[in-house]
Amino acid sequence: MRTADNARTGDRTPDNRSLETRAALVAAARRRFAEQGYVATGTEEIVADARVTRGALYHHFRDKADLFREVMKEVASEVATALVKSELEATIGGDAWTQLRRGFQSLLDFSTRTDTDFQRIVLVDGPAVLGNDAWNTLVEKHGYGLLSEWLERAIAEEIIDPIPVAPLTRLVTALLAEASLYVARAADPSLARRETGVVLDRLLSGLVHNSRPAPQPL
Repeated sequence: MRTADNARTGDRTPDNRSLETRAALVAAARRRFAEQGYVATGTEEIVADARVTRGALYHHFRDKADLFREVMKEVASEVATALVKSELEATIGGDAWTQLRRGFQSLLDFSTRTDTDFQRIVLVDGPAVLGNDAWNTLVEKHGYGLLSEWLERAIAEEIIDPIPVAPLTRLVTALLAEASLYVARAADPSLARRETGVVLDRLLSGLVHNSRPAPQPL
């Protein structure tokens, strides 16, 4: 008679086992990259933590950089989801522009936090390991659609001027990306976050419709 554990193992399909192996590799790599950084992490540590073979690693990923790319995507996706939940969906009855401004400030907060993987993996090691193209790809995937939607709402609510949304989205995204990178890499992240928050909000206030009073600083 098979034990319960053996039964579960026997009932798993090859596809399920493959997904479990991939998930174990990503989880182990994420812990190592967050604690030690990309350069200091060896693939032998990752496969040992994941309890898989080196062959399994190279079956799922081309190399360590490819695995890091997957980890970076996971972390960026989690932060994007957290920002939406905390700043946009949780704000009931507020206008779209105020929600966006608060979301921008929260992104800067994430850039200074050391209790998450975002700063180390996405902002510090990410561009250094994979180049700026990887960062731009993440922003496009997790930020463009959401930002464009809320900018359109702010225009419809006649809070900001009716200007072309596509270039506006790209330029605001670039501004946010540079602000986040600047804060994360600063010698004094807390000071950089405060100063950058003031500058960012002041720059974006220029989008507000001329007939409206300037928004109060957050």
